[in-house]
Amino acid sequence: MGDLENATEAASLAVKFDQASQPDKAVECYRTAARMLDRICAQLAPSQQSDIRTKVKEYLERATFLQEQKSKAQQAESVRDLEKCYFLMQQALDADEANLKDLALQLYMQAVELAVSVKTSDPDINIKIKGFAKQALDRAEEIKGIKKFTSLSINETKRPVVSPNKAQLQREQSVHLKVSGKQIYTEEEKEVLRQTSNINNNCFLPFMDVDLSERFQYAIPFEDRASELRLSSKQAKEFDSWVRPHEVSSDPKLIVGDHVDCFSIKQTIVSDCSFVASLAVSALYEKRFKKKIITSIIYPKNKNKVPVYNPFGKYMVKLHLNGVRRKIIIDDRLPYSKYGRILCSYSSNKNEFWVSMLEKAYMKVMGGYDFPGSNSNIDLHALTGWIPERCAIRNSEADFNAEGLYEKLRTRLECGDVLVTVATGSLDDVEAERTGLVATHAYAVLDVRFVNGVKLLKLKNPWSHLRWRGNYSELDTAHWTLSLKAQLNYDPDSAAQYDNGVFWIDYASILKFFDVFYLNWNPELFQYTYCIHQKWDAGNGPVRDAYNVGENPQFSLHVQGRGAVWLLLTRHITQIEDFSNNKEYITLLVYKNGQRVYYPYDPPPYIDGIRINSPHYLCKIITTDTNTDRFTLVVSQYEKTRTIFYTLRAYATCPFTMSKIEPYPYKKTIRGEWSGRTAGGCENHPSTYPNNPKFIVTIPESRVPCNLVAELKGPKQYQMGVDARVESLDDPSVTAPFLKESSGAFRSGFVVLQLRNLPAGRYILTTSTFYPGEEGPFFLELKSTCEVSCEHRH
Repeated sequence: MGDLENATEAASLAVKFDQASQPDKAVECYRTAARMLDRICAQLAPSQQSDIRTKVKEYLERATFLQEQKSKAQQAESVRDLEKCYFLMQQALDADEANLKDLALQLYMQAVELAVSVKTSDPDINIKIKGFAKQALDRAEEIKGIKKFTSLSINETKRPVVSPNKAQLQREQSVHLKVSGKQIYTEEEKEVLRQTSNINNNCFLPFMDVDLSERFQYAIPFEDRASELRLSSKQAKEFDSWVRPHEVSSDPKLIVGDHVDCFSIKQTIVSDCSFVASLAVSALYEKRFKKKIITSIIYPKNKNKVPVYNPFGKYMVKLHLNGVRRKIIIDDRLPYSKYGRILCSYSSNKNEFWVSMLEKAYMKVMGGYDFPGSNSNIDLHALTGWIPERCAIRNSEADFNAEGLYEKLRTRLECGDVLVTVATGSLDDVEAERTGLVATHAYAVLDVRFVNGVKLLKLKNPWSHLRWRGNYSELDTAHWTLSLKAQLNYDPDSAAQYDNGVFWIDYASILKFFDVFYLNWNPELFQYTYCIHQKWDAGNGPVRDAYNVGENPQFSLHVQGRGAVWLLLTRHITQIEDFSNNKEYITLLVYKNGQRVYYPYDPPPYIDGIRINSPHYLCKIITTDTNTDRFTLVVSQYEKTRTIFYTLRAYATCPFTMSKIEPYPYKKTIRGEWSGRTAGGCENHPSTYPNNPKFIVTIPESRVPCNLVAELKGPKQYQMGVDARVESLDDPSVTAPFLKESSGAFRSGFVVLQLRNLPAGRYILTTSTFYPGEEGPFFLELKSTCEVSCEHRH
């Protein structure tokens, strides 16, 4: 029975090798076992042969199957090698055509090296690969005649695609916008952008011209350590492995067809409905207006600027984050379920992967697939750079113009000026079940129509299923007339057959069940732009802006002529907690002035911003006359808790300048008090007023007259003021700038006296409360453009 023992041992080894994914050894052992059993079978009586013959057949079939699988895998590998050669050749030809000879030469030589290394038994693939190798080598030899190849190394810095004379960091965000001011960033701004490049423990650097020559080909498939993103709990329950597109698709492409399709986008179990809704409205815009606003941010591309599938597994996505366009690098590995499905958003076309790649890039920035969610203003701005505006639905408030909002949506969406999503607020379970709506959920607005006197909107649920069940839904038998169906080319009966998450809904129902519209405006509506990137230290100024905004960041805006200026204040976000539990409430106050503002409500602001905890706040100024208008822009917080970084960007239809109002470089703080005799009260009390604390400020001789600001801070229960008189001037021939200046009306706890163009000399400042006998400490803070001295006069 030696043969039977040997056959059993061979079969056992075959199973082990099979389970260990060693097909060559498994095939050999299965065939050995079959051969030995066959020999044994020949020695047995016919009645004993049946079971053994079944085993022989089973082993041979498994060996054949494994052999075929190996052959298919080798064929697939050969096809992938051919794809890689083709990708390298296309990249090389595009670089060659762009006259980037160094880069082209590198790519041609890489194509030759890859082609030479390919081993395939498929004659057709062999012929094609040899053809690529010859074409690449011939062109490389031609280029070498221009520049010796030996002087190049594989890691040599590549020339940028555009002129190297252009500033590397630009202030514009759309190529057509003219920069209304200096293009070059200050060192302070560069430091702000550097510090806020670190987002959720990854570094995302500003996108430079040189990044257009990013390398996308590697000896082995590209792996980005940070691309195995943290999974959500729902994903983790189903997760099996990370897969690449070629492992789940026989013919992977980034984009199938000549445009992206909003109806193919499906959200799965990642909680990013606002992001997926943003993809949908962007994709629809590309198709409708033939402008690439979403596919333009994905690399690599071919010479027609269309993103292409990269068999080497590396992609670059350009997102607008923290004030500038930034570069996000990912590999193409996607989370895959043990039940055989991709565990992230995807295209319903199984060979198309642009949706999954864009989502992966955005989720990498946001810290992983366990993203708490944001809103479409934030997401669409990141994807397109379009200007975010939030329009809350406030039916109960008298100043809410529902009709005006609808008309704005209808007319501006139709001409491509805006991208729109709409979100629900909280809904209880009964209401959600009855309406078919999802609580706190974003929907893409695909169309807005006014037909037969009815205001309608066409929405898409990012889930691609679950639709509205009320008026004008496919279930509604009361409102759909023949005329309405014909004009909208809509058949409720057909729509009822397949739930793709797309539905019509009337505007009255929107106002009833939804909370907010998110609008993102096309920057091409404007001609000019400028931005400033800044830091606001938590220690600067009071915690609240209730009585003093003098130490808040301030900017002067000088608008030349009639037009619109939109101001976007963007707070930089570096941690996911800012989305899930953001406590920073910021806004922009606008004053008709142009100079530094100290009192928040005297005079009242021209535009008093609402403090919101979104990263973006939009403020609109319309200038109606032809005179030059000057404004002061004040960044404000509800309550300062920590240092923030922010970008202030202006978009305008007319020329303008915007600049930081720099704080005075010199500062002195003097502590004083009103006590007993020195609590003399105001000038209404002539017998006691002269007893108030007095300070002699000496202004030195300088090339330009000095500007001085005196800030008096004291107990809030007292009304206080500060006066200035000239004691003496260094040059007696100079006319005194004033006899007396005062801080004006007495104020509670805080007053400011501004003195401009002071000649050298000595000035007396008197601090007082309104009534005599009001005792307490105070601080007199002097800020000036030149160094001054101050002494207390007793």
